[in-house]
Amino acid sequence: MTNRLILAAAAILACGGLLGAATPVSSTAPGAMGSAGVGDPYLPLAGNGGLHVRHYALTLSYQPKTAHLDGSAVLSAVAIQDLAGFDLDLLGLDVHRVTVDAQPVSWSRNGQELQITLGRTVAKGATFEIAVDYGGKPQPVTDADGSPDGWIALPGEQGAFVAGEPQGAMTWFPCNGHPSDKSSYDITVTVPAGYTAVSNGVLRSQRTVDGRSTFGWHESAPMAAYLATASVGRFDVRQYWTPGGLPVYTAVDPAEVADAGPVLDQLPDVIAWASATFGPYPFDAAGAIVAHAKSIGYSLEAQTRPVYDEAPDVDTLVHETAHQWFGDSVTVTQWKDIWLNEGFATYAEWLWGAAHGGQSTHQRLAALYALPATDPLWANPAGDPGGLAHLFGEPSYARGAMTLQELREAVGDSAFFTILKRWTAEHRHGHATTADFEALSANVSNKNLDALFATWLYGPGKPAKM
Repeated sequence: MTNRLILAAAAILACGGLLGAATPVSSTAPGAMGSAGVGDPYLPLAGNGGLHVRHYALTLSYQPKTAHLDGSAVLSAVAIQDLAGFDLDLLGLDVHRVTVDAQPVSWSRNGQELQITLGRTVAKGATFEIAVDYGGKPQPVTDADGSPDGWIALPGEQGAFVAGEPQGAMTWFPCNGHPSDKSSYDITVTVPAGYTAVSNGVLRSQRTVDGRSTFGWHESAPMAAYLATASVGRFDVRQYWTPGGLPVYTAVDPAEVADAGPVLDQLPDVIAWASATFGPYPFDAAGAIVAHAKSIGYSLEAQTRPVYDEAPDVDTLVHETAHQWFGDSVTVTQWKDIWLNEGFATYAEWLWGAAHGGQSTHQRLAALYALPATDPLWANPAGDPGGLAHLFGEPSYARGAMTLQELREAVGDSAFFTILKRWTAEHRHGHATTADFEALSANVSNKNLDALFATWLYGPGKPAKM
């Protein structure tokens, strides 16, 4: 995520492929309710125990004039314990019907939890299919730092800005809404003719019938729920292929085309540079969604297709593109490790700038270190920023990037860039922790780096020396 205010759990299961027909297995042993959340210290109710969602099939219909959303969600899941029931994250929308393997089941609502009782036990390891029909006017979540996330209806019938970090996915579909659960997706959205609905992955179908246009999107790679989008607008659309054969789909609000065009034209070069620096691009599509919504105040690295609140500058484009490796492909296991996303994407900005006539990465480090001890940069440690209100604070970004520059200077360029490429390769489409990164860095460099990480990631206040 790029926040303009700033810029001025191990994984439940390895994500499998798309399920075929559900194969429920009943157990004679009594099952238990899955826990309401995975217990993340920052968002304890996010996600759900007892199941892993392998695939989401979302069929949506949105009317910008009334801001009304109708949805049908089919979740292909596997039980990770003997399971008598479970929760899904869903906030605010009305639920009309819930079935499991095509059979109606009992359900209730408790805050953000859609509580589902199976009436039988599904054995650990068995697959099953959950279908939820729902609708209403989605309302975004206001996070502890005051920013909105989720499904955000734009004024004047512009459409919707859909960006779900860290907890907004539950405002528009029932989900296992923690980054430790990743899934493949099919997202089909119907909107009035003249609007375009843009989601993740590859556009597989598009048709207009009787004044309604339907767009079918498929994301085959595992994706955390917060990275899903289904943004709607009267976009200027451009489709092309990079020299390497990667399909690119950009959708830009007409009011932003003049400013966004020259920047988005650089996307193929940014992807090629990042691929050479961090390893192969991890997905089968790329692009961008640019809204005309400056009041939102941030952009988000939606998988394969970042969402920008206005025309991005080059630094922002580099930042959100770098997240495709750091955050989208290699995903945090708990939110406290957010520096693995934001510090790395910020450091990518530094690397790009240094390679294109700007300050060196050491000069960036020195300039930030020169800030006084009272500066917000030193307010919280990057490795555990202290809660949801500080998740996207400056330490997660700039101090995270400073940690990487300190690491680079300690181990040398050869080891440092080997670490980055091995990180993205070894955890491709998976999850990782700060401890994993520390161990990899020590292994590649053959150095004891405990003091470096203790100082730059966890030390209180400004380090005594650079």
